[in-house]
Amino acid sequence: MMEYLQVIFSNPIINATILSWFVAQLIKIILVMITTRKLDLSRMFGSGGMPSSHSSGMVALSAMVLRTCGFSSVEFAICFSFSLVVMYDAAGVRRATGKHATIINRMMKLYNDGENIFGEKSLKELIGHTPLQVVMGALLGLIIGFSCPI
Repeated sequence: MMEYLQVIFSNPIINATILSWFVAQLIKIILVMITTRKLDLSRMFGSGGMPSSHSSGMVALSAMVLRTCGFSSVEFAICFSFSLVVMYDAAGVRRATGKHATIINRMMKLYNDGENIFGEKSLKELIGHTPLQVVMGALLGLIIGFSCPI
């Protein structure tokens, strides 16, 4: 098992991607702590919020692959394209899903005074990202992707 972990963590591209995701999630915890004055460690593994860890990780991955393989490489083209899809999804589809959840939760509260007849108290509303959150995640990913050693 330890051999596999050494192989995984010996890859600087994976390390930068994980680091970028981790830093973005840590920033979310700090921002929530500043605004609510409460430590919410659940933000470490939650989606949504500032900055987008999805964008951060994908852009760090793309930046590292750009640095190692070059702009014209197939590997960079794949990473770059995948990053665009992830960021579009975060600010588009997942954000719309969160808005739908907000509306459904309000409707359920009006319908049966807060008790969800479908078994759950409420739907998760913080799923996607605003365009600013995606851009800030991408900037964080760029910084980390171009700062990490290869």
